[in-house]
Amino acid sequence: MRMQPAHFRIGTLAKKVGVERFVIRFWEKEFQIKSHRSEGGQRFFTHKELETFKAIKDLLYEQKYTIEGAKKLLHENKKLIIGSYRTTLSPHTKTDELYHKLKQLQVQLIKLSQAL
Repeated sequence: MRMQPAHFRIGTLAKKVGVERFVIRFWEKEFQIKSHRSEGGQRFFTHKELETFKAIKDLLYEQKYTIEGAKKLLHENKKLIIGSYRTTLSPHTKTDELYHKLKQLQVQLIKLSQAL
């Protein structure tokens, strides 16, 4: 079994999230995500940050939040969304689809509970 690396470079992270590198840099600034830097200034990201970027992508692209709305939701529910947002490293698409639907339901439940 192959181990996953502890840190990702920005290009690898962008591929795993499914966006371009400039989007990662933009989100890094907008959502105030601190990347780790090598002595040469190279950005490195952890699995937690990968999960955060995937959550941001889901909120913006799938749930259709504005950037400000996504920031607010992430800030108010940081532990619920980012802390429990686990990437599926399985290559099985069916599992990924089910996981994505579960995440959508979780966001909807949070919105409903806030409306009550």
